[in-house]
Amino acid sequence: MTAICTGDLMDLLHHRLATDLREQITQGVYGAGERLPGVRALARTRRVSIATVLAAYRRLEDDALIEARPRSGYYVRPRPNLAVLPPAASIPAAQPSPVTGQELVLSLVKATNVEGLVQLGAAVPDASFLPTRAVERALARAARLHRSRAATYEFPPGLPELRRQIARRMVEANCAVTADEVVITNGCQEALVLALQAVTRPGDVVVIESPTFYGLLQALEALQLEALEIPTDPVEGLSLEALQLALERWPVKACVATPSFSNPLGYCMSAARKRGLLELLGRHGVPLIEDDLYGDLGFGAQRPPPCLALAEGTGAEVIYCSSFSKTLSPGLRVGWILPGRHQARVEYLKYVLNLATPTVSQLAMAELLRGGGYERHLRAVRGGYARAVARMIEAVTRHFPPGTRVTQPAGGFVIWVELAPHVDSLELAHRARAEGISIAPGPIFSATQKYRNFVRISCACPWDGRVEAALARLAQLARGAETGNVRRFGNAVG
Repeated sequence: MTAICTGDLMDLLHHRLATDLREQITQGVYGAGERLPGVRALARTRRVSIATVLAAYRRLEDDALIEARPRSGYYVRPRPNLAVLPPAASIPAAQPSPVTGQELVLSLVKATNVEGLVQLGAAVPDASFLPTRAVERALARAARLHRSRAATYEFPPGLPELRRQIARRMVEANCAVTADEVVITNGCQEALVLALQAVTRPGDVVVIESPTFYGLLQALEALQLEALEIPTDPVEGLSLEALQLALERWPVKACVATPSFSNPLGYCMSAARKRGLLELLGRHGVPLIEDDLYGDLGFGAQRPPPCLALAEGTGAEVIYCSSFSKTLSPGLRVGWILPGRHQARVEYLKYVLNLATPTVSQLAMAELLRGGGYERHLRAVRGGYARAVARMIEAVTRHFPPGTRVTQPAGGFVIWVELAPHVDSLELAHRARAEGISIAPGPIFSATQKYRNFVRISCACPWDGRVEAALARLAQLARGAETGNVRRFGNAVG
């Protein structure tokens, strides 16, 4: 008989252990959020090596069944609630329209600075989800080691060390990028504005998802561009069929989309659908402005490929935009754009707009990215966001009336809630604000102020009794927030 080598035996043992644990999780022996046995304890119980247990746990991590929490152990990941129905795909108007009323969104974001308010509105992560101490140390180190440099402008394209770090990360995401192609911006919002300025002129038509992030709508309004909203499914994403009809009918100059964990729907387009999007835009000569702000925050084991990584051979032009605002620090305001053939114009527009991104922020961000600490933080924060989203969905479905529909995002940290048809979310936001609760009403996510009975809720808040009570009170208020009884919008969200 041929002897089984040590490596083969270990593979057999860890495969068998992983299979047993998977069955126990499926059968509910270990429920969502519960801790699995410690590595040493399980090794003793199953009479295997610690390396075998770690290999089995890694296999379950790759299958997105469990997650490792630093200095705590391994836990069962939250699973989708199959009893919760997502909202139906949107059906926006099939023609371009000017964007209006977006200046009123400022009152929503200002609410994030109001002390004592339960913050469920603006998509700004609470400090508990961010590596605040590491950011503090990086800022102190940047100021101490680079005093003279930190006090000067770092003109476009930006700090060379930071651009090199970003290029390395892009290469790891299968995007063939060099440091010379990266332009540093003040967050992703500025990157989107610069991209739009590079490829459009006032009056041009821009294709967008519906619903979409209100910051994009503000940019379109400020640049005097017309928005053409495309039906978007909460699971599959942008409707390629509707997009094709729009491209054939209207003189579209650009398409702006968030194919990986969009805000507010949280969907992630499959690689096949992303490639279909690129091929469609390539045939019509329309550039894709890819907002990949949430790309690092998927709940699965693998980061989804950005459209930029799939563009080769499709004929599509991709202008890539992202930032570290949702993963490391909103306050540092460090983002970037890969403008491709528009780089010279983007650098000029960036200079005209605000000269440069603050140098000390760039130095600190380069420090944070150096040495692998960012990847460790991502592993922890992805699990934190997944738990926060699952917890919020469970609470919403428990407190709100039957028939309430909620998205189950594949990443990010916001959920999109469809209330009963008679509920007016502007009125609901007004009443909630009066009681110390901030939410984002649906109409601000549409150029034509659709989604009257929808709200977006941010889950990136520390969970406590106040949040639970706020959701219960929102459910009560929703029963009285009827259409046609709307107060002034500025009060509603401010």
